Amino acid sequence: MEYQGKWALITGASAGIGATFARAYAAKGANIILVARREDRLTALAAELEKAHGVKTKIIAADLSVASAPQEIFDRLKADATPVDILVNNAGYGMPGYFTENDWPAHRDYLELMLNSYVQLSRLFLPGMIERNYGRIIQVASVAGLVPGSAGHTLYGPIKAFLVSFAQSLAAENEGKGVKSSALCPGFTYSEFHDVNSTRGLVSQLPKYMFMEAEPVVEGAIRAVENGPVVYVPGRWNKFSAGLMRTVPRTWAQSLMKKQSARFRRKTGDK
Repeated sequence: MEYQGKWALITGASAGIGATFARAYAAKGANIILVARREDRLTALAAELEKAHGVKTKIIAADLSVASAPQEIFDRLKADATPVDILVNNAGYGMPGYFTENDWPAHRDYLELMLNSYVQLSRLFLPGMIERNYGRIIQVASVAGLVPGSAGHTLYGPIKAFLVSFAQSLAAENEGKGVKSSALCPGFTYSEFHDVNSTRGLVSQLPKYMFMEAEPVVEGAIRAVENGPVVYVPGRWNKFSAGLMRTVPRTWAQSLMKKQSARFRRKTGDK
């Protein structure tokens, strides 16, 4: 019950890793603020958490691809005098296809949700954490942010790379202030993510050892934000892949990524 009385805000909480974070923190005694677009799912999850763990919950139905959403979330919680002690920036989706196959409004909304909302929510809630001398911020990044970019899903890897560096900077800036920052870098994790992206057919062809369940990914991330490392990569396969890409020459790593992405595109008939 080390988090009893703390409030944890989790974006993208309606399913997958986000819902798993909500269940994990609630099981440890934290009150939960659930943020996502699907209010019906948030309502059901809130009821589950309250019944199972006796914690308080708040739900905020919000579309974080809308630029005003982070400020509106902050203002609502400030009006309720609800402190955010733990922030898990998790909301997101993938955008299949080459860069020119999606129009600018699609890219703009993607950047707003996947990057700007993470940074703005961190900026909004960090001062209160510093003032209270307690805060935990987890940026849900990806192994894709630790390896060279590949064709397709053009913005995904670069955004995740930014979040890794951002988490490291926050950790360095807030050392000794009671605030801890980390980046979670999972690989393939069983969730609705691939259904939303229409890539279920692709990932179903991958070896089982490349996948992890969401629960150990989340538990490892919670331990990491408390005790390190700042950049947490769960799972042996993911650690091996990320480590390999860091140790081989950059040109080799880029060649490996090019071959792998080309192989997957051939399997699914993509360009």
